[in-house]
Amino acid sequence: MLVCPHERRSPSPTATDIDALYGLEPVFEPDQSEKAGISEAGNAVRVGVMPYCGESFETLVDVSAGSASYIEDCQICCQPIEMSLAGQ
Repeated sequence: MLVCPHERRSPSPTATDIDALYGLEPVFEPDQSEKAGISEAGNAVRVGVMPYCGESFETLVDVSAGSASYIEDCQICCQPIEMSLAGQ
């Protein structure tokens, strides 16, 4: 394909532009979080290891709620793991 050097190209759309175009909700991107791992909304990405299969995983937790306990299933072996968050 030949492209004229004087031809103007529109800039590539950003992720925000694409979300708005298709009416999508914003997606949380762990690599775009703050250095401390805590966003302004009080969410944090935590890394753990499944006790059953040994697979490491990342999970998004709400650290603004204080102490909490919840169960999440492993995406690899489907075994449940109970996670507890201690308030600070």
